[in-house]
Amino acid sequence: MMSKVAVVYWSGTGNTEAMANLVIQGAKNAGAETALFTASQFDAGMMEQYDAVAFGCPSMGSEQLEEEEFEPMFQSCESKLSGKTIALFGSYGWGGGEWLRIWEETCLRDGAHLACESVACCEAPDSDAEAACLAMGKALA
Repeated sequence: MMSKVAVVYWSGTGNTEAMANLVIQGAKNAGAETALFTASQFDAGMMEQYDAVAFGCPSMGSEQLEEEEFEPMFQSCESKLSGKTIALFGSYGWGGGEWLRIWEETCLRDGAHLACESVACCEAPDSDAEAACLAMGKALA
């Protein structure tokens, strides 16, 4: 049976959106049925419809998730993370990707299963980040 993969992201400059599209491409290439959502289009009630979900959000402010749309949506999904296969990705402009490590810890505490290593890239995805996003899609499928 074909797995169903959702990719949910928030992007300010387009970098995280570019990553989201690569994750979708990787999952499609691996034969999954895919759906792409912005944070405002997704909610906790939709978690059940997918075998795996990738969440993408850039680092904002002092290493945190985007607060207006992404964080509230993600927090609403947290109760559904237990036993769920997920993956995390995002871009950052400064800092060392601390927000992603904190986010991973939150997900693991919630009982989620991380399909692969999270992907963080500085600014726009370079060829390594592009390959990692495609691999993430494949891992989720």
